[in-house]
Amino acid sequence: MNREGIAHWTTALLASPRRRPAKPSGPDEGLVEKLDTLVPPAREPEKTVLTDNARAVRWTGPLFALFSAIMLPWTIYIGASLPAREVSPNYDAAWAGFDVLLLAALAGTAYFAFRRSRYLSTAATATATLLVVDAWFDVMTTPPGGRLESILLAVAVELPLAAVCMWLSYHAQQLAERRIVLLLRRQRRPGRR
Repeated sequence: MNREGIAHWTTALLASPRRRPAKPSGPDEGLVEKLDTLVPPAREPEKTVLTDNARAVRWTGPLFALFSAIMLPWTIYIGASLPAREVSPNYDAAWAGFDVLLLAALAGTAYFAFRRSRYLSTAATATATLLVVDAWFDVMTTPPGGRLESILLAVAVELPLAAVCMWLSYHAQQLAERRIVLLLRRQRRPGRR
Protein backbone atom coordinates (compact mmCIF):
# COMPACT_ATOMS: atom_id res chain seq x y z
CA MET A 1 0.00 0.00 0.00
CA ASN A 2 1.40 3.41 -0.89
CA ARG A 3 1.71 6.40 1.39
CA GLU A 4 -1.50 8.03 0.13
CA GLY A 5 -3.46 4.82 0.72
CA ILE A 6 -2.20 4.60 4.30
CA ALA A 7 -3.03 8.27 4.92
CA HIS A 8 -6.53 7.78 3.48
CA TRP A 9 -7.10 4.66 5.59
CA THR A 10 -5.86 6.37 8.78
CA THR A 11 -8.02 9.43 8.12
CA ALA A 12 -11.03 7.22 7.54
CA LEU A 13 -10.43 5.39 10.80
CA LEU A 14 -10.05 8.58 12.79
CA ALA A 15 -13.12 10.12 11.18
CA SER A 16 -15.34 7.07 11.57
CA PRO A 17 -17.99 7.38 14.27
CA ARG A 18 -17.27 5.57 17.48
CA ARG A 19 -19.59 2.63 17.88
CA ARG A 20 -20.76 1.30 21.19
CA PRO A 21 -19.95 -2.38 21.66
CA ALA A 22 -22.87 -4.77 21.50
CA LYS A 23 -24.20 -5.72 24.89
CA PRO A 24 -23.32 -9.23 25.98
CA SER A 25 -26.08 -11.63 26.85
CA GLY A 26 -26.21 -14.07 29.69
CA PRO A 27 -25.88 -14.04 33.47
CA ASP A 28 -22.55 -12.17 33.46
CA GLU A 29 -23.94 -9.23 31.45
CA GLY A 30 -23.88 -6.73 34.32
CA LEU A 31 -20.38 -7.60 35.54
CA VAL A 32 -18.82 -7.37 32.08
CA GLU A 33 -20.51 -4.01 31.47
CA LYS A 34 -19.21 -2.68 34.82
CA LEU A 35 -15.66 -3.80 33.94
CA ASP A 36 -15.96 -2.14 30.54
CA THR A 37 -16.91 1.18 32.14
CA LEU A 38 -14.05 0.98 34.68
CA VAL A 39 -11.31 0.59 32.07
CA PRO A 40 -11.55 2.93 29.07
CA PRO A 41 -10.71 1.53 25.62
CA ALA A 42 -7.32 2.41 24.16
CA ARG A 43 -7.20 5.67 22.21
CA GLU A 44 -5.70 4.25 19.06
CA PRO A 45 -6.80 4.76 15.46
CA GLU A 46 -6.93 0.99 15.14
CA LYS A 47 -9.42 0.75 18.00
CA THR A 48 -12.33 0.83 15.58
CA VAL A 49 -10.75 -2.13 13.83
CA LEU A 50 -9.85 -4.21 16.86
CA THR A 51 -12.97 -3.95 19.02
CA ASP A 52 -14.05 -7.46 19.86
CA ASN A 53 -16.92 -8.38 22.12
CA ALA A 54 -16.36 -12.12 22.12
CA ARG A 55 -16.87 -13.46 25.62
CA ALA A 56 -13.38 -15.07 25.73
CA VAL A 57 -11.68 -11.78 24.89
CA ARG A 58 -13.85 -9.78 27.31
CA TRP A 59 -12.91 -12.09 30.20
CA THR A 60 -9.21 -12.10 29.37
CA GLY A 61 -8.58 -8.80 31.12
CA PRO A 62 -10.04 -9.82 34.48
CA LEU A 63 -8.44 -13.28 34.37
CA PHE A 64 -4.96 -11.96 33.61
CA ALA A 65 -5.36 -9.28 36.27
CA LEU A 66 -6.11 -12.12 38.71
CA PHE A 67 -3.08 -14.10 37.50
CA SER A 68 -0.80 -11.10 37.98
CA ALA A 69 -2.28 -10.50 41.46
CA ILE A 70 -1.54 -14.14 42.37
CA MET A 71 2.04 -13.68 41.18
CA LEU A 72 2.75 -10.97 43.76
CA PRO A 73 2.57 -13.16 46.90
CA TRP A 74 4.18 -16.03 44.97
CA THR A 75 7.15 -13.83 44.05
CA ILE A 76 7.54 -12.75 47.68
CA TYR A 77 7.36 -16.39 48.79
CA ILE A 78 9.97 -17.49 46.24
CA GLY A 79 12.32 -14.66 47.20
CA ALA A 80 12.07 -15.57 50.89
CA SER A 81 12.06 -19.37 50.69
CA LEU A 82 14.69 -20.27 48.07
CA PRO A 83 18.21 -20.80 49.34
CA ALA A 84 20.53 -17.85 48.88
CA ARG A 85 23.03 -20.11 47.17
CA GLU A 86 22.45 -23.20 45.09
CA VAL A 87 25.19 -23.74 42.54
CA SER A 88 25.27 -20.07 41.65
CA PRO A 89 25.31 -17.02 43.90
CA ASN A 90 22.11 -14.97 44.17
CA TYR A 91 19.95 -17.91 43.12
CA ASP A 92 17.01 -16.53 45.10
CA ALA A 93 17.32 -13.07 43.56
CA ALA A 94 17.48 -14.53 40.04
CA TRP A 95 14.22 -16.46 40.50
CA ALA A 96 12.43 -13.63 42.27
CA GLY A 97 13.55 -11.24 39.50
CA PHE A 98 12.28 -13.59 36.82
CA ASP A 99 8.95 -13.85 38.61
CA VAL A 100 8.75 -10.04 38.67
CA LEU A 101 9.16 -10.11 34.86
CA LEU A 102 6.44 -12.75 34.62
CA LEU A 103 4.17 -10.67 36.86
CA ALA A 104 4.74 -7.64 34.59
CA ALA A 105 3.96 -9.70 31.48
CA LEU A 106 0.74 -11.07 33.00
CA ALA A 107 -0.29 -7.58 34.12
CA GLY A 108 0.56 -6.16 30.68
CA THR A 109 -1.54 -8.82 28.97
CA ALA A 110 -4.41 -8.01 31.34
CA TYR A 111 -4.04 -4.27 30.68
CA PHE A 112 -4.05 -4.62 26.89
CA ALA A 113 -6.95 -7.08 27.02
CA PHE A 114 -8.99 -4.72 29.21
CA ARG A 115 -8.36 -1.90 26.75
CA ARG A 116 -8.84 -4.17 23.70
CA SER A 117 -5.60 -2.75 22.41
CA ARG A 118 -3.72 -3.77 19.31
CA TYR A 119 -0.76 -4.62 21.58
CA LEU A 120 -2.64 -7.56 23.13
CA SER A 121 -1.17 -10.01 20.64
CA THR A 122 2.40 -8.95 21.43
CA ALA A 123 1.86 -8.98 25.20
CA ALA A 124 0.25 -12.42 25.12
CA THR A 125 3.13 -13.82 23.05
CA ALA A 126 5.69 -12.43 25.49
CA THR A 127 3.75 -13.86 28.43
CA ALA A 128 3.56 -17.29 26.78
CA THR A 129 7.30 -17.25 26.18
CA LEU A 130 8.05 -16.36 29.80
CA LEU A 131 5.68 -19.08 31.05
CA VAL A 132 7.40 -21.76 28.95
CA VAL A 133 10.83 -20.58 30.11
CA ASP A 134 9.61 -20.59 33.71
CA ALA A 135 8.28 -24.14 33.40
CA TRP A 136 11.54 -25.35 31.84
CA PHE A 137 13.85 -23.83 34.42
CA ASP A 138 11.58 -24.78 37.33
CA VAL A 139 11.79 -28.42 36.28
CA MET A 140 15.49 -28.36 35.41
CA THR A 141 16.77 -26.51 38.47
CA THR A 142 14.69 -28.27 41.11
CA PRO A 143 16.62 -30.80 43.21
CA PRO A 144 15.61 -34.42 42.47
CA GLY A 145 13.50 -34.71 45.64
CA GLY A 146 11.14 -31.90 44.59
CA ARG A 147 11.11 -32.43 40.84
CA LEU A 148 7.67 -34.10 40.75
CA GLU A 149 6.09 -30.96 42.24
CA SER A 150 7.78 -28.80 39.58
CA ILE A 151 6.62 -31.10 36.78
CA LEU A 152 3.04 -31.04 38.08
CA LEU A 153 3.10 -27.24 38.32
CA ALA A 154 4.45 -26.98 34.76
CA VAL A 155 1.91 -29.44 33.32
CA ALA A 156 -1.10 -28.17 35.28
CA VAL A 157 -0.52 -24.40 35.34
CA GLU A 158 2.36 -22.88 33.38
CA LEU A 159 2.12 -24.74 30.06
CA PRO A 160 -1.70 -24.59 29.80
CA LEU A 161 -1.60 -20.86 30.58
CA ALA A 162 1.09 -20.44 27.91
CA ALA A 163 -1.20 -22.25 25.45
CA VAL A 164 -4.05 -19.87 26.36
CA CYS A 165 -1.71 -16.92 25.76
CA MET A 166 -0.72 -18.26 22.33
CA TRP A 167 -4.37 -18.80 21.42
CA LEU A 168 -5.17 -15.27 22.59
CA SER A 169 -2.29 -13.85 20.56
CA TYR A 170 -3.36 -15.72 17.45
CA HIS A 171 -7.02 -14.80 17.95
CA ALA A 172 -6.27 -11.09 18.44
CA GLN A 173 -3.99 -11.02 15.40
CA GLN A 174 -6.53 -12.82 13.18
CA LEU A 175 -9.30 -10.53 14.37
CA ALA A 176 -7.25 -7.44 13.57
CA GLU A 177 -6.38 -8.69 10.11
CA ARG A 178 -9.99 -9.57 9.27
CA ARG A 179 -11.29 -6.22 10.45
CA ILE A 180 -8.64 -4.29 8.53
CA VAL A 181 -9.51 -6.19 5.35
CA LEU A 182 -13.22 -5.52 5.88
CA LEU A 183 -12.58 -1.85 6.52
CA LEU A 184 -10.45 -1.54 3.40
CA ARG A 185 -13.14 -3.28 1.32
CA ARG A 186 -15.76 -0.95 2.72
CA GLN A 187 -13.57 2.07 1.86
CA ARG A 188 -13.19 0.95 -1.75
CA ARG A 189 -16.96 0.71 -2.38
CA PRO A 190 -18.21 4.12 -3.53
CA GLY A 191 -21.40 5.40 -1.93
CA ARG A 192 -21.36 2.93 0.99
CA ARG A 193 -20.52 3.54 4.61
